[in-house]
Amino acid sequence: MTAPLRLVLADDQELVRLGFRMVLDAQEDMTVVAEVGNGRDAVARATTGGGCDVVLMDIRMPVMDGVEATRRIVDSGSSAKVLVLTTFDLDEYVYAALHAGASGFLLKDAGPAELLAGIRAVHGGEAVVAPTATRRLLERFVPMLPITGEAASRARERLDVLTERELEVLTAIAQGHTNTEIAQQLWLAEPTVKTHVGHLLSKLNARDRVQLVVLAYDAGLVRPNP
Repeated sequence: MTAPLRLVLADDQELVRLGFRMVLDAQEDMTVVAEVGNGRDAVARATTGGGCDVVLMDIRMPVMDGVEATRRIVDSGSSAKVLVLTTFDLDEYVYAALHAGASGFLLKDAGPAELLAGIRAVHGGEAVVAPTATRRLLERFVPMLPITGEAASRARERLDVLTERELEVLTAIAQGHTNTEIAQQLWLAEPTVKTHVGHLLSKLNARDRVQLVVLAYDAGLVRPNP
């Protein structure tokens, strides 16, 4: 039998954590291993003491916010994935968390089915953000958080390992297209697109599809709409 997913709930509101825990503990394939009320404790629990598989991360918390906590978890090399919980989807803090390495975000008022599907998807290496939502976030907030010339140069250098076809697929991903749409746009079979996406993740050492989109914007491969 597969071990249940180990989850950490990071939210400074106890009632919010209680609500999530009631849903999560009812699942045979999930177990909540810790509840914390600030980002610092979330980092500690995700990177030490046996770690965890997925952190449900609130953005606004005392001591350390969810953005910085996400950055530290990712930078630590922990295998834990971060799923951001937010009240508003078009939020500069959500963008910052995705840029820091979060695998996606869900609204706090998401239904139980959406929450559970999101956790399982993130653990499986998928990104829990609708492509169009990622695009809207980036288009709105990239101009507010300008990338330095050095960072953009580093991002472009990372793309040097890609083939022309892989660059086309990456561009389409960053434009918010699904695999099905990319297949139609580039006259490819959908399994072939999935193979290209896998190659992109591997070559660029990206955790998931969201990170591919962020890298494409950092490198200037696509630009926010004016």
